[in-house]
Amino acid sequence: MKTLYMARHAKSSWKHDVIDHQRPLKGRGKRDGKLVSEYVATNYKAPQKMISSDAVRALTTAHYFKDTFKVADADFTTNHSLYDFSGQNVMDVIKSLDNNQDCVMIVGHNHAFTSIVNMLGSEYIDNLPTCGFVILEFDIDDWSQVSTGKTTTMVFPRHLKND
Repeated sequence: MKTLYMARHAKSSWKHDVIDHQRPLKGRGKRDGKLVSEYVATNYKAPQKMISSDAVRALTTAHYFKDTFKVADADFTTNHSLYDFSGQNVMDVIKSLDNNQDCVMIVGHNHAFTSIVNMLGSEYIDNLPTCGFVILEFDIDDWSQVSTGKTTTMVFPRHLKND
């Protein structure tokens, strides 16, 4: 059994004059990152490995999850291939995960993440929102065999807010 945690980066800011890769989170993104990561870390087991896109907004989001899950530095890495919007590079990353790890978390971007959640999961999601977190489970022993699995969890910021 393999378990994949996927989180889309939190809400980013467009007010800075920087290239897309360098865009930071905005205030709402920081609040959502804290809210969702704390809920998820309280309710689900920590991943054995975390891999984040190296874009600032994804990496900042990933650090919220890393800290709340208490993932060791040695089990946290970035991969530029997750800075992908179509999904092919993300699928390559998933299919090449270490088979010694049964639970891995990746942090990245749309449209790739919505497409992959829908392609691999059992529940359709119209749009994986910023800081949306999804757990997919696969009845396999080898990550290279990933195909349709089961969507077991969806945690979106709006699920945790009382407004």
